[in-house]
Amino acid sequence: MAIFYYLIFPGFLFATIAGLLTAWFDRKVTAKVQWRKGPPILQNFYDIFKLLIKEVTIPDTANPTIFLLVPAIALSAASVATAMLGVVNMNWSYTFVGDLIVLWYIMSIPSIMIIIGASASGNPLSSIGASREMNQLIGYELPLVIILATIIFKVGSIGLGDILAYQSVNGPILYSISGVIACIVMIICLQAKLGLVPFDIPEAETELGAGAFMEYSGVALGAFKLTKAILLYTSPIFIITLFWGGIHIHGLGILWAILKYVLFIALFTLIRNTNPRLRIDQSVRFFWITMTILALIAFILMSIGY
Repeated sequence: MAIFYYLIFPGFLFATIAGLLTAWFDRKVTAKVQWRKGPPILQNFYDIFKLLIKEVTIPDTANPTIFLLVPAIALSAASVATAMLGVVNMNWSYTFVGDLIVLWYIMSIPSIMIIIGASASGNPLSSIGASREMNQLIGYELPLVIILATIIFKVGSIGLGDILAYQSVNGPILYSISGVIACIVMIICLQAKLGLVPFDIPEAETELGAGAFMEYSGVALGAFKLTKAILLYTSPIFIITLFWGGIHIHGLGILWAILKYVLFIALFTLIRNTNPRLRIDQSVRFFWITMTILALIAFILMSIGY
């Protein structure tokens, strides 16, 4: 049964389909905002399939083992994180001590793999992308840790099942002042984790020509793109689980879950289409000052019961 969860549903296979459809929705809305028609619904599937049948080119300056291994690790980590979230939403008792912390570490692995892979390529522009990814990771991790601490202290547990059970009894965390502020910080931090505008600095096509992914091609590049799509699908579920009572797949709960999911995807897309790309120093300063202050305010308000 565990293999089914991780490989089929709600793990790799289901997350792949849902992630590519979510990425299509994001592209389609972006196109409408820019008065374009946008891609067909299967375009992302075509793109991934095309990469899977192309040759993987390894630069002469790259470390071949590390260069090819990190996309597989990133994709595996994204799939495991998706499976963990999906299973715990279906069965609150499917939890273990420390699973929120473990989940967050797993969700951080793709960013770390991007840094390692870009550094292993030996390309100077990829190394700049890796440096930017590292700085941005250090930037948004601080407010995110504070937000996770806020939720843990409010619930009194680091178990995802306990967080969902708490919200079923006391109402969603989002329905409090501290919850609203914490959720806003979480959304913006995940925007950076996903590498979406205005935090797409590590790729910055107009400056670095895809940056951290410049030397990747074929299956390796497809694995990274699929990782991004799966994380785009996983991030709204992560937010809903922590702040909005989780996802219920029984009766009308499915419709309500879809509406919540679409709302957060729309927010990600809205932010992406209404802001210019930041410089890396602006991004780090924004997270270390503005977002950290907001996260601390949420923590304080939670401590006094708001």
